[in-house]
Amino acid sequence: MDVAVAPTSEPAGSEPASRLPWKYRGHTLRADLVAGVTVAAISLPQSIAYALIAGVDPRFGLYSAIVFTAVAGLLGSSRHLINGPTGAVSLVVFSALAFIDPEARVDAFEAMFLLTVMVGAVQIAIGVLRMGDLTRYISESVVTGFIVGAALLTIIGQVANALGIKSQGNGQQHVLHRLWLTLTQDAAFNLKAILISAGSIILAVLARRAVRRFALPQFDMFFVLAIVTLAASLAGWTQHGGGASPAISLIDAVPSSLPVPHVPQIHWHWALDLSGSALAIGVLGLLEALAIAKAIAHKSRQALDYNRQCVAEGVGNVIGGFFSCIPGSGSLSRTAINYQAGAKTRFSGVFTALTVAIVVLTLGPLTAYIPKAALAGLLIVAASRLIDLDRVRYVLRGSRSDATLLIATALAALIIGIEFAILVGVVLSLLWYVPRAARLKAVELVVSPERVVRERVPGDPPAEAVLIIDLEGELFFGAAPELAQHLGAAAARAKLLGIGYLVLRLKRVRNPDVVALEQFENFLRDARVRGLTVLLAGVRAHMLAACRRVGIMRYVNPELVFPEEEQADSATLKAIRAAYSLQAQQNSDFPKERANGGAYYLV
Repeated sequence: MDVAVAPTSEPAGSEPASRLPWKYRGHTLRADLVAGVTVAAISLPQSIAYALIAGVDPRFGLYSAIVFTAVAGLLGSSRHLINGPTGAVSLVVFSALAFIDPEARVDAFEAMFLLTVMVGAVQIAIGVLRMGDLTRYISESVVTGFIVGAALLTIIGQVANALGIKSQGNGQQHVLHRLWLTLTQDAAFNLKAILISAGSIILAVLARRAVRRFALPQFDMFFVLAIVTLAASLAGWTQHGGGASPAISLIDAVPSSLPVPHVPQIHWHWALDLSGSALAIGVLGLLEALAIAKAIAHKSRQALDYNRQCVAEGVGNVIGGFFSCIPGSGSLSRTAINYQAGAKTRFSGVFTALTVAIVVLTLGPLTAYIPKAALAGLLIVAASRLIDLDRVRYVLRGSRSDATLLIATALAALIIGIEFAILVGVVLSLLWYVPRAARLKAVELVVSPERVVRERVPGDPPAEAVLIIDLEGELFFGAAPELAQHLGAAAARAKLLGIGYLVLRLKRVRNPDVVALEQFENFLRDARVRGLTVLLAGVRAHMLAACRRVGIMRYVNPELVFPEEEQADSATLKAIRAAYSLQAQQNSDFPKERANGGAYYLV
């Protein structure tokens, strides 16, 4: 990138997340302009189509492709992420507006503008509170399953338009029930619409193959829409006016004007009804945007600031809500095209927005001739391309847990609702992960005749004089039962073998909470009563500090606590030598060569 910047401390080989152009040179401008125009060619039909998915006027999708795309692009961290209307977000918007009377279109529009502002507020709060990094803990299998579910819902939602019939039911009914009502209605299928949607699908597939084979600019979806619209017009299927009705359903005309500031109507019962959807869309939009930005950054070697990107998405939606925009997020298809077209900076998104604005001003009224069946065909193709079959097969074959998460999230999108699919996947991830994280491992170590400290194997004789237990895992409340079990088993084994000294190696236990600390306190207090001397080896600084704060150290002789040292395993070896020395002082028959310390080696 040919841009002068201030010095940065980012690691070598990566692009700083905060990098801003101070000098915008000619070839960088040309690259961004070409990429922006290329992305606009697909952004135009997609924005119209995604507005129809949301059940609102097409112009609001185009306005989002202007305002939201420009604002979020300028403020974001990613150089290649293109924002705007997306299929998944539009599906949730449709569900969110289901409580509005379908005939009250103005109320639905005003509620959507309010929803857009609320979504932005949620995203800004997540970014300001620096919670953006938490999204990386959502399993990729959940995200993949969500994309599959959203793609299938998009395809199902376009069946009516593709067949040229009216969609039945309302947003409060289940999507599969609405599909059944649509397919079983008395109205006959429109063969002209079927021909247009099928033609759009076939042309879109062939055009994409031509683009890849001959390295053509990726204007394929725009040209397919233009060709199909022109063909329908020449056939006389889109003629209307003067009391005549077109032979196929058309989208509403978009006025030749840019979005103007508009304060959304605020009704508190609307805000209450929309609050859950605003949270769902806010989190969903960030997941979508951050996942796409991360995937592209992996290729471009750009360092990302997740929290900055969250704030950018939020500001874009808040401003968009005051300019009649539908909520938006990062777009996978537009971002991929932007990167492949050679975009250099975030200004490519601005050029995309400017191009869409110019087309709206010059060609807006012509949208009244676009068949809904043509957009339905293109949406079916776009949705099917979101399903990465290779990735799905990889996840399904990888592990049973990942396969379960993918399938459960996809089914949740279809059965429960798209707004709850991510939540279902996250809950299942936690239910799957927490028991694994709670597994605490306890291994007995022995000292071999060669004075090597190693893990006990079945052929080793029972321990003599000193019992050594190595603990490993997270010391949080979920692991407390296993911790109590392992400590109790160690005390019972020491009693069975007649051993009075127990070395607990704590080097590999992490993040103790109050429940785990209480288990340790109870164990050490009981050990003192039973006459079992406990030595703590490799104690990390944060755990030692926590033990001192809660008063656990009163049950342990300070001389028998061996904090973690810079030299690997030295604290454990010191504790073992100390235990043998104490045993020798108590038992005069104990072998002197073991009591004298000497060299020990931990493997």
